[in-house]
Amino acid sequence: MRGQFLLTVCLSVALCFSVSAADNNEEAWDALRDGRAVLMLRHALAPGTGDPGNFDINDCSTQRNLNDTGREQARAWKPFLAEHGITEARVFSSQWCRCMDTATGMDMGEVTEWPSLNSFFRNRGDGPTQTRQTITLVNQLEEGAPVIMVSHQVNVTALTDIFPSSNEGVIIALPLSETPTVLARVSPGR
Repeated sequence: MRGQFLLTVCLSVALCFSVSAADNNEEAWDALRDGRAVLMLRHALAPGTGDPGNFDINDCSTQRNLNDTGREQARAWKPFLAEHGITEARVFSSQWCRCMDTATGMDMGEVTEWPSLNSFFRNRGDGPTQTRQTITLVNQLEEGAPVIMVSHQVNVTALTDIFPSSNEGVIIALPLSETPTVLARVSPGR
């Protein structure tokens, strides 16, 4: 009898947390749709770490690129965002091919390159400057369609203290700051 009571209590608590998390995510989606938040995500799956020594920003063959799974992940954003009432967006991306391919694969609108979203994995000292530049650029945007930024793990982590998986995003409250409020972690298929 006591075991059954404990199980009931545990399931009730778990259900409350699940409902709370769903409610929090809905508030985050509302904020994104209403222009009170932005979505920043790590590019879709591009196997490996870093980039080859002969990396050239203008030559995708010298970079780590999306594989078939990564391309499928990028395309999964469009229906996922549509489920949450977002059918178009202002999309900003790192200039790295894996980010641009994720951003264009999402098919949410024209993609604008933002060098501040470029990876600083090799040059960690550039991180604080690029993070401040991204914060400034976002906060200077005029009202309009929701904002999506496609970047790299190091960039997302530097801004949010969250280590995202490939193709995982964070909805961040506006205005951005060096200590932003993360409203939700989101990803298609989660």
